[in-house]
Amino acid sequence: MSSFARPASSIVSLTNPFTSSTLSTIRAALAATYSRAEDHPEYAYDPKETHAAVLVPLCNVNNKPGILLEVRGKLRTHSGETDASSLEAALRETHEEVGIHPDQVEILGRFGPPELSLGGMRQPRPTGAPTRGGAVTAESPTKLSDSDADTEDRSHDPLPSLSLASLTLSQREVAHAFHLPFSAAVSPPRLNLYQFRGSEPYWSIDVSDIIASAKESDQADVVSSNRVSGQGIEFCNNEDSLKRDEIGGGREGRLEAWGLTGWYLTTFFRTLGVYR
Repeated sequence: MSSFARPASSIVSLTNPFTSSTLSTIRAALAATYSRAEDHPEYAYDPKETHAAVLVPLCNVNNKPGILLEVRGKLRTHSGETDASSLEAALRETHEEVGIHPDQVEILGRFGPPELSLGGMRQPRPTGAPTRGGAVTAESPTKLSDSDADTEDRSHDPLPSLSLASLTLSQREVAHAFHLPFSAAVSPPRLNLYQFRGSEPYWSIDVSDIIASAKESDQADVVSSNRVSGQGIEFCNNEDSLKRDEIGGGREGRLEAWGLTGWYLTTFFRTLGVYR
């Protein structure tokens, strides 16, 4: 594996479950990185552009830290709602697509720079952790105890795991939702080095086996799916330009997190020191 990905320098564990302390570490890293970069021209807000944001949901599943990702369905719709901010839009869309309510999400920060999607929208990435309903954090660390000492002790306790079987997927927009463990992001057989739009290198992550090997009987907490039992996995390839930048058909028929999604995952993992 190239030195571009190096788990030894990560500021968070790639195998131990998220804790309140872990989330504080991630929050601080996001804030520090963004504050150093936000004056760069790439981060400048252009009111003439259409802006959007996509939530990066962090969660424990089976006591493993990772990210909740989606495989898009064949249809994509827009509710027509107008939101007060890109963040509110990202939270609303997360609720519509996988059933996680905005009140259940603790926003940890944001990262960038914003990039144009193939649909022409400028997209930064807010990072959040579901906070209730059996997801990442049971409640805010400040509410855990009246005792500072006790709060410190509990801040290192594993946070509850999310059951993907509890998600409500949009029948029209989401084919599958699945958990990508942090450890998978540094697994050499999964990684393929691509150039983002012909310039900057990034890692695509092969996730074919995570979904294809999941069985409804014993893998319900790994993959949530809209497919009929026994039906093969389906995903859109690159015929529709609006769907090329997501989880979908990569090279050699692999199901990959690539394009804009892969680029932002690489950016996020760089912030945490997982990638060089």
